[in-house]
Amino acid sequence: MFGFGGKKFRPDEDIPDLSGKVVVITGGNNGLGKESVLQLAKHNPARIFLAARTPSKAEAAIKEVTTAVPSANISYLKLDLCSFKSISAAAQEFQSQSSRLDILMNNAGIMATPLAETEDGYESQFGTNHMGHALFTKLLMPILLKTAEEAGSDVRIVNLTSEGHNLAPRPRGILLDEAKLKTQGPWARYGQSKLANILFTKELASRYPSITSVAIHPGIIRTDLYGPNQQSNMLLRYGVMLIGPLIMADVPTGALNQLWGAAGKKTEVMSGNYYTPVGACSKGSKWAQKKDLAEELWAWTEQELASKGYS
Repeated sequence: MFGFGGKKFRPDEDIPDLSGKVVVITGGNNGLGKESVLQLAKHNPARIFLAARTPSKAEAAIKEVTTAVPSANISYLKLDLCSFKSISAAAQEFQSQSSRLDILMNNAGIMATPLAETEDGYESQFGTNHMGHALFTKLLMPILLKTAEEAGSDVRIVNLTSEGHNLAPRPRGILLDEAKLKTQGPWARYGQSKLANILFTKELASRYPSITSVAIHPGIIRTDLYGPNQQSNMLLRYGVMLIGPLIMADVPTGALNQLWGAAGKKTEVMSGNYYTPVGACSKGSKWAQKKDLAEELWAWTEQELASKGYS
């Protein structure tokens, strides 16, 4: 959970030439997402779409990356994962600009935030981390599948999750009753959303075998995710200050696992698996191994999306 064992992965040497490939990265304006944009941009993709909510932050990130990699072709894609309307608009905008999609990195997320709802009525962490990405992936699936039909293609979906999925509500791990979910604490709600990312990945792999879908735990990383929690939790604030340097990796190290998932050797990155850093296959919690729970979550998610007009 804390260390970085597994495979050695050096982005400069180990990411292959990405010429002709198109990449979408959610939450690409900071932290692990921005680092992923930077490292992939060094390897000549045709285009990277940096999907984020705030234009000013996205443009600042694009400027930073293109300063480091002048040849990079990066476009801003406005995306608010708390809003199905925004997600739909983002998917339509992407498809109006690109006829292919080779790498979808569902990187964005929130962690242990205070109880709130998304625009569409879901608990905010589950709504953002799972439902938002589930809809975005669903809407982009036709272009992903079309790209996968091309000779020599290697289409991948990389879903960021966490070892925090072990904190999911007991005894089932997933509470699909909103009223019951909202009685849980912030870390249990976070755990459910991260467990959902793993279960969703397993079903993607099962239902779309032409695409490599993996769930990735980046490790314990010093990112802005801890910001809101440090403001409200004194123990966490001082804990991060005191022991954070001892157990937390920096952002470039934290991005290695998702970069490996997105561009590592096709013979090593196995669809449907959950990987801890770097490229170490893990079974995850007992809930993460339940096929029936993955199927239940998938069916429920599809029903919810259909009820909102996204069948």
